[in-house]
Amino acid sequence: MLEVYQRTSRVRYHQQKLVLVFSAMRHFAQELRDVGYRVDYVAQDQAGNNGSFHQELLKAVNRYAVDRIIVTESSNWNLWRQMQGWQQKLGIPLEIREDTRFFCSREIFAAWAKDRKELRMEYFYRMLRRKTGWLMDGELPVGGQWNYDRENRKTIPKGVTLPAWRRFQPDAITQSVIELVRDRFPDHFGELGSFGWAVTRQDALAALEDFIHYNLPSFGDYQDAMQLGEDSLFHSTLSPYINLGLLSPREVCEAALLAYRDGTAGLTAVEGFIRQILGWREFMRGVYWLKMPGYRSSNYFQATRPLPDFYWSAETEMRCLHEAINATRRTAYAHHIQRLMLTGNFALLSGIDPVAVDNWYLSVYADAYEWVEMPNTLGMALYADGGVVGSKPYAASGAYIQRMSDYCQNCSYDPKIKLGEQACPFNYLYWNFLMENEERLKSNPRMAMPYRTLARMPEKQREQIKTQSQFFLENNQKEG
Repeated sequence: MLEVYQRTSRVRYHQQKLVLVFSAMRHFAQELRDVGYRVDYVAQDQAGNNGSFHQELLKAVNRYAVDRIIVTESSNWNLWRQMQGWQQKLGIPLEIREDTRFFCSREIFAAWAKDRKELRMEYFYRMLRRKTGWLMDGELPVGGQWNYDRENRKTIPKGVTLPAWRRFQPDAITQSVIELVRDRFPDHFGELGSFGWAVTRQDALAALEDFIHYNLPSFGDYQDAMQLGEDSLFHSTLSPYINLGLLSPREVCEAALLAYRDGTAGLTAVEGFIRQILGWREFMRGVYWLKMPGYRSSNYFQATRPLPDFYWSAETEMRCLHEAINATRRTAYAHHIQRLMLTGNFALLSGIDPVAVDNWYLSVYADAYEWVEMPNTLGMALYADGGVVGSKPYAASGAYIQRMSDYCQNCSYDPKIKLGEQACPFNYLYWNFLMENEERLKSNPRMAMPYRTLARMPEKQREQIKTQSQFFLENNQKEG
């Protein structure tokens, strides 16, 4: 087992992500030793570790004079490409086995996608629902609907008691990793003081049980909501454990299905949760492997502005962005609406370079791995792929943020004001984005309504929007 992250890596991971991965590895190695396995473990700070996966593998091959290598296929395109040359370089047989942590193989997704004019998650999701039989009544979906997304957009009423986020006290192994990261990666984004992620399978299972019992019943209703001072709401926060391998997606989904059968969680909640894993997670992986390596250079809107410094510091007068980014600094987590409709929406409206945004998302979140993060960022948040993932850009003004959160309270800006010093920047940036990209978007049927509104807008108002947007983007976005 190899801890081979390099200090000079292009992606400077959140300090808590480094602790999570290294500590989970060290705990797993100890569990293997406890049941009798011999484990060759190369730690991050071990003498001679040069941080290269290939070089450390070559050392191990020579150290043990092995006659073959068995490895699971990589989830990262670059490493997968390197693996193709290992057998020739090392001079021994190489067996690459399928990654069984997914419901759909890369080959099955490619076959499903072949000859389709559009790739839409909804139809892929229905195919997997039929294949698994989950929430199905024969060939039809239970309840008569495939998707209850429209019922999953409620704001949280006053007086609702929110469940506590299940956290875990760092043990001696984790504490030693925290000190290692603090010493070796002090300039990386994030804070270590609040680390409370599960680093063992036992604790990850406890987190799953906690979610099913306390959060899942209300997850569906409030999965799009945001609230001041609340980092997790009714979300599961299980994605880091699933993507790391501490939990399997199948057991997580089956736990939710059992709650539905037992009557402890309703159909809209369970379907919404299953869709995130069986639908979006699998779909994103399929798109990644289908479209790489060219996908990483997607830039449909030809966006070039630099990433603002406040994406790292959280120092902005826009309270919604401050809340989301500050939570990310503290926890290496933000839920999907904070990512899509706050940080992603702002980057989309501002025309920020997709490469910079992609690197940021990959750096700051504990669950971010390129195969799932890149299509979510380039496809869903930024529409940089021109419609491969989504049928329209997820662009929204301040009205959406006010409707789905209480972030606008006591903010320096007012979401009801469209222009002027008090106006919410999301308002004028939204219309400026539509004007800047009118030729690319006006024929999109899902954008017809806002473009009809834009067509009725007086020319003087359009010019005011352009002027204020340009001023804001030039004077309020220090490069990060």
